[in-house]
Amino acid sequence: MDKSYDLKGWKLAQDIVWQKHNGSNPSNDRFRRVHEMTAHFYREGEAWSDLFKSPVFTNSATARTVRRKKRTPHWGEIGESVYESHDGGPRLEESVIYCRSCHGYATNETQKPEGIVRPLIQYSVPPGGTVVDFFAGSGTVLAVAREMGRKAIGFEKRESQCQDIVKRLSQGVLLLWPAL
Repeated sequence: MDKSYDLKGWKLAQDIVWQKHNGSNPSNDRFRRVHEMTAHFYREGEAWSDLFKSPVFTNSATARTVRRKKRTPHWGEIGESVYESHDGGPRLEESVIYCRSCHGYATNETQKPEGIVRPLIQYSVPPGGTVVDFFAGSGTVLAVAREMGRKAIGFEKRESQCQDIVKRLSQGVLLLWPAL
């Protein structure tokens, strides 16, 4: 039996769906695939309450009436009114995140947009913590980690991609308009 997918000793913390604006060619599939999945795992034996997690909020809420339910213990203490917003203000990010793909400017065939990487790092890596990307590709995870004050280690076997990552990480901040 192939052990490459053996997750013994790991627990699924959550899964995130990235809904893209484009997807596979509809003539190739019965359903047009417009999403990718990300899964967060943690080691068995570690208490969920001891793990770093920083809830991610979005301002995409619409005002509505909220029915209260008892909060499950694994969410920890994250404040009131986080499930939905009464007034359309911030609410807890959902597990399906819409973000445009990098079509037209990607340097890697599977490049992820910064908008999908940022909430994953914010949620699971404390400021000053370290992010490890075993398939660094275009360096998106490394660039976002640096921008967010995290350390990052990346592995990539293709030399051309490593050169693109070095170039990307050596670029300074480009202002497109004068600062006010």
